[in-house]
Amino acid sequence: MNLICLDLEASGLGPDSYPIEVAWKSTADESDSFLINPDSVPGWTFWDEFAEEIHSLCRTELRQQGVSAETACNRLNAALQGCDVISDAWEFDYFWLKRLFVAAGQKMAFRLVGLRELLSPEEMIQYQFISKAQLRQHRAMSDVDHILQAVHSVRFQE
Repeated sequence: MNLICLDLEASGLGPDSYPIEVAWKSTADESDSFLINPDSVPGWTFWDEFAEEIHSLCRTELRQQGVSAETACNRLNAALQGCDVISDAWEFDYFWLKRLFVAAGQKMAFRLVGLRELLSPEEMIQYQFISKAQLRQHRAMSDVDHILQAVHSVRFQE
């Protein structure tokens, strides 16, 4: 079974926050990761310095290396079209994906699902225990790697 996991980093956690980094990876070893330039979307100005401490991304880096919201949506849709993509923080990730796709005037061609659709209640407890024990650098791709490792450990009892 090929699982695809997605994670986002954002400008903060509040209602004015927006996505600044996206990464996804499949168990078939396909992946993509990119920064998003907030200047590509009018009104994306909110910035939480506490969030910056967690993900270590600065606005200058996003402006210099980030892609536009439109390019981000095109890349995601081209790679993930028709797929179910898992998220360990569905509420947050869906909020930010929705903001991204609305800003770009596009629709998601894939479906974001929470881990609760994949794991049983008992497996969710095991997953939460494993994921809390992992020390993570909070960048989207490293988070995706940790999520996939934890899901694999739970599903295959390693």
